[in-house]
Amino acid sequence: MTGDSAWHPGAGDPGPVTGLGGPGDYASRVLEVAEAIPPGRVMSYGDIAEYLGEGGPRQVGRVMSLWGGGVAWWRVVHSDGSLLASHEYEALQNYRAEGTPLRPAADGVVPRLDMRRARWDGVP
Repeated sequence: MTGDSAWHPGAGDPGPVTGLGGPGDYASRVLEVAEAIPPGRVMSYGDIAEYLGEGGPRQVGRVMSLWGGGVAWWRVVHSDGSLLASHEYEALQNYRAEGTPLRPAADGVVPRLDMRRARWDGVP
């Protein structure tokens, strides 16, 4: 495989990385949306991509994994309401503090978000 066949920004995908120094335009827009999500509400990765009209859940997830630590990352979630693996307890503390709707948990199982009640549509 040559270097020409590898994915790179501008190769038909709105990829989040436009350089090694920091987030590019797409990533900045994803982070702006994440910052706008009100406390107690969430958007899925796909919701953000749809809201922006660009990219998809994987691209949004990539942005969040690279640069999401500076925003309320726990408000960007899986569409099924499952909590981010290895961050579920930290996220759960934030959800409880913000009053984010959760579905009751079975004994010993981390609860899921109640996406029907918690989802934010991007309208202030």
